[in-house]
Amino acid sequence: MVRNARGRAVGHHVTYELALPDGDILRTWISRPGNEATYGPRLWSAILGPEQLRVSEAEFWACVHDRVLPDRGLAATDPPARGLPADLVYQLITVVGVPEQQVATMTRDEAIAVMTEHWSSRPDGEDG
Repeated sequence: MVRNARGRAVGHHVTYELALPDGDILRTWISRPGNEATYGPRLWSAILGPEQLRVSEAEFWACVHDRVLPDRGLAATDPPARGLPADLVYQLITVVGVPEQQVATMTRDEAIAVMTEHWSSRPDGEDG
């Protein structure tokens, strides 16, 4: 919900914003009519249309009733693979000498195994 400059709710209508992954921001507001009137076709069209929610009426009601999110043109993807910690990447490249391209393809377990092997094969008495 969007608030006014003083952090309070806006008095004449409630405004909502939704930031989309592509950087667009959708904004809609709920007017508070002076009587119990319902929204007319023109106002309803403006709410659903390109200026506010950018959905069809069917998409709107599917979201309200069935929690089916509208298609925003973004492909569903798997979450990114868990990357290696920066300090581990640094150690692999600068201390062990593993090429950067090889490090980029390593799993966390593979990277830890390489570092463990490196540290366990050091001559006795060598520091650091």
